[in-house]
Amino acid sequence: MTAGKHNPEVMARIERARALFDSVPADEMVDSVSRLFELQPDEATDEFIYPAQPHTNRARIFGGQVVAQSLIAAARTVEPEKQIHSLHAYFLRGGQETAPLHFRVHRDFDGRSFANRRVVVRQEGKVIFNLTASFQVPDPGLAHQVPMPDLLPPEQCLDFTDFIALSPNMDDRLLQQLSKPRPFEMRSFRPAPKEKATQHYQWFRLRGSIGDDPLLNRAFLSFASDMGLLSSSMLPHGLNWTTPGLFSTSLDHAMWFHNDVRVEDWFVYVMDSGWTGNSRGINHGYIYRQDGTLIASVVQEGLLRYKPPA
Repeated sequence: MTAGKHNPEVMARIERARALFDSVPADEMVDSVSRLFELQPDEATDEFIYPAQPHTNRARIFGGQVVAQSLIAAARTVEPEKQIHSLHAYFLRGGQETAPLHFRVHRDFDGRSFANRRVVVRQEGKVIFNLTASFQVPDPGLAHQVPMPDLLPPEQCLDFTDFIALSPNMDDRLLQQLSKPRPFEMRSFRPAPKEKATQHYQWFRLRGSIGDDPLLNRAFLSFASDMGLLSSSMLPHGLNWTTPGLFSTSLDHAMWFHNDVRVEDWFVYVMDSGWTGNSRGINHGYIYRQDGTLIASVVQEGLLRYKPPA
């Protein structure tokens, strides 16, 4: 699906969004995200550092980055045969890309089948994030899954850059921010605001190659799991990221891994919101391979403060 025919001003915005997204070569973009997971050992055992970036265009660190980095830190202390099967995290403070991140892993449990780790992330001496992760030796048993809904294939969904540019509230500053290069090709389906729907979905495919390492693929999947989920709470209210007067941020994030994934292949994130209230919203996500295999489940609560402009 393309953006269709629009007036010259909108078409110019679409072309600008596409140019911004393509301003960094795809392989270079994927490599830059892969380097986020190259944590450096600190002086103490089970402690790691991710160095400060020289400059940034972001007001705060993307939540999916810290989730994925903490997953990698935890996995470095676990026997290789045990695979990540769940994580639970809280976003406590907004981090900055221009200051180092310090990861401290606590080995809470090591059993024959399971291992449990806690990761505390500090920046400039303050805790900004914590995560608990559980690992398991693969153990075949009873199996069932929620079927994948009837969805449009990725080629029939709107390219994410076009989706951004078509927003009626998009100004030059937001366009610059939201159209920045990303490691994933993304295609979106979002119902019209008048439908008051609660469900939407987004297809993802990595724009480069990272190979078959299961941990690295799951790290990229956890990175992507923070893209768009919180917006599910906005959907039934006719709001989105660009709505004036809306402030939103993730509060917590939980994820369960069910099957292996190759993020170089298309996978779809089906997202829904069951409740909003008290300036918070709960969001649920199911992630499927294109063949319908359920690979992960996600739950996230976010803060939503909305004060319409006078």
